[in-house]
Amino acid sequence: MPDSQPQQPHSSGSSGPDPAAESGALLLCGARLTDGRTVDVRLGGGRIEAVGTAGSLTAQATRVDLGGHLLLPAAAEPHTHGDTALSAEVEGPVSYDIPDVQRRATESALLQLGHGATAVRSHVRIGDVQGLGPMEAVLQARRSLRGLVDLTVVAVPRLLTGVAGSDGLAMLRDAMKMGASVVGGCPDLDPDPTGYAEAVLELAAEHGCPVDLHTDGADPARLGRLAAMAGGLRPGVTIGPCGGLGRLPVEVISRTADQLAAAGVTVVCLPQGGCGSAERRGAAPVRLLRAAGVRVAAGSGAMRDVSNPVGRGDPLEAAYLLASQSGLRPDDAYGAVSTSARAAMGLPEVRVEAGFPAELLAVRGDRLAGALSLAYSRIVVHRGRVVARTSAVREYCDSAAAVALDLPRQGRAKGNEPGRPKGGGTGPGSP
Repeated sequence: MPDSQPQQPHSSGSSGPDPAAESGALLLCGARLTDGRTVDVRLGGGRIEAVGTAGSLTAQATRVDLGGHLLLPAAAEPHTHGDTALSAEVEGPVSYDIPDVQRRATESALLQLGHGATAVRSHVRIGDVQGLGPMEAVLQARRSLRGLVDLTVVAVPRLLTGVAGSDGLAMLRDAMKMGASVVGGCPDLDPDPTGYAEAVLELAAEHGCPVDLHTDGADPARLGRLAAMAGGLRPGVTIGPCGGLGRLPVEVISRTADQLAAAGVTVVCLPQGGCGSAERRGAAPVRLLRAAGVRVAAGSGAMRDVSNPVGRGDPLEAAYLLASQSGLRPDDAYGAVSTSARAAMGLPEVRVEAGFPAELLAVRGDRLAGALSLAYSRIVVHRGRVVARTSAVREYCDSAAAVALDLPRQGRAKGNEPGRPKGGGTGPGSP
């Protein structure tokens, strides 16, 4: 593939420059790409300005040494729960006071940013005794995180049909007015799942916004009806985690997958454990869905709440599990948490080429399979600037075996730390 040359940035559809984009230029030096090339990448105005052979780009820019790192499009998180995150070890009832929810949503989004997700879609429950309080709190977190991570909020009502559902529908409309940008929900929990889905799709069409529904997917007829209703909706419909779909006979899965593909419905699987009760756990049939042409993305689900008290919210772990358990190739597995996840969230495509958004993740290593296996040190770029770093150092005691075999060692760097601007001091080094 030829080097990408400087060019005018692609239009993002906005009417003016992004106020959060970094105004100064950034030069990423000596990064390795998945095709084996070692390159320099110049960033400016929140986009990739140029990609060239290592040492070929010069600019009045802050230089970041990415030697020993693999440079990838940044991950995105299409399914998380900021309102309940980090609540598993809370003594007594979980607080849904606005400051407490805002703190949890903010902290969990920052943890996911550190893992490499520069965009996060958070599903927030509304109704019940909490009303719209959690929604208000997560929207406040979104505002405070602007420029660090893009946080999208999904409104998730409990009931939408019958007498009880009228209040839920009114609250859902209020949530959209407050700033939720995706209509969500869980039709499986409503006495009339089809009526619930109809209500969600009608409201989404009215507001011109996407739909993202929780479903176990264990009822193929219900999924077929949803696909029939969703076919004409733009900007699109996402469902997940569909663990129950994986427990059905292969011929039923294939027929349902064909219906979902024809309707353009995206499936977000949750390889790290889902976000519901243990009885509803299971793996979505990723390979069968992909074979039918369904776009499959992967999310994290619960992040250390009662549904999964050890949830990490790490997209690279989700990709690792897709490769190790579902048999996807490493590039397809990573695509599920990056390219496909971004597409599911309505975000522009990212490639390490000139003109594309500067949403990037550098992981220590030189091959994607190794990065998914270890992924200790990470450098995250959002809107053209470094917004998070994680550095890991592994050290062994002196060993005759290590000396005899000339095994690679990693210790404290004598020069600049990879991922720091030149002159930034010392720190953990790369192998």
